[in-house]
Amino acid sequence: MTHLASFAGLAFLLVVVPGPSVLFTISRALTVGRRAAVLTVVGNSAGVYVQVIAVAVGLGALVATSVALFTAVKLVGALYLVYLGVQAIRHRADLADALRPGRPESGYSTLAVLRDGFVVGFANPKTIVFLAALLPQFVDTARGGVPQQMLVLGVCIPLFGLIFDTLWALAADSVRGWLARTPRRMAAVGGTSGLMMIGLGTSLAFTGRKD
Repeated sequence: MTHLASFAGLAFLLVVVPGPSVLFTISRALTVGRRAAVLTVVGNSAGVYVQVIAVAVGLGALVATSVALFTAVKLVGALYLVYLGVQAIRHRADLADALRPGRPESGYSTLAVLRDGFVVGFANPKTIVFLAALLPQFVDTARGGVPQQMLVLGVCIPLFGLIFDTLWALAADSVRGWLARTPRRMAAVGGTSGLMMIGLGTSLAFTGRKD
């Protein structure tokens, strides 16, 4: 329990500092609504836990030490964010129409929204490096079952992400009604959200390890 509490404290600090997942969730809440934003959070948390599983079976250390593999994971996430940003800009004029009374909140299918969140969560290099570098240090090797211990400890990050990113999504959705009153506002939100995602993808591609 001492190890779990210590790791949970670090995981909390990692999650509460806004990163690509938070900004992506806010963009989703503003453009496609509360339901899609919350589903994005669920998919993102699932993607992060797949990283935990990868670290538990030894792949995380490989990603952290291999420049080529680290870069590949990073670029997948970056390119996907840029793609989503371009799509948001292309369809920015459709937002006002989508928010008319009687229209469904989001034109995205549940599977598509979960997929988008999963890819962004799984390809986040900040989390994989955090997990690979610190998670093994909180394992009690004397007790055995090292992979199982990592799987339990690693639940902290997606769990905190699920809680706090959902709060961000709900907060962003609360101002969505005001934005929807004017079609021009929603078009601007769509374009800005797209630029945010493209900016996130670009910064993700050109920051991090230099070796």
